[in-house]
Amino acid sequence: MQAALENGIPQLSVRELKRRLDAGEDIFILDVREPFEYEIANIGGTLIPQDDVPDRLAEIDPEREIAVFCRSGQRSQTIAEFLQAVGYLRVANVAGGIVAWREEIGPVGEDDRISEMDERDRHASSPQF
Repeated sequence: MQAALENGIPQLSVRELKRRLDAGEDIFILDVREPFEYEIANIGGTLIPQDDVPDRLAEIDPEREIAVFCRSGQRSQTIAEFLQAVGYLRVANVAGGIVAWREEIGPVGEDDRISEMDERDRHASSPQF
């Protein structure tokens, strides 16, 4: 089954990501949230906040499959589009982010504080690259 595309970026469901991780597939999870969000709840990805990504590309292996992850899928979509534009070919957005993970897979970390981030993420400014 082909993944749905949004602006040319494959959308990876949290269930599919979990299935693939459980199967031992080599997927680089790029978490583009802020450090305080990562501390509240994370699934073990590499934290590079969205505004830092352009300056930290050397930390992201273009040969690996990359699943970009955030709170709800908005910031990660923006970063996935950026990565694709600069030549990363194997990049997908994790649709729904940590919110979808909590709803579909189960709690992670201090889950009850995730809803506090809703407004911040909804109104987060798009990074300027």
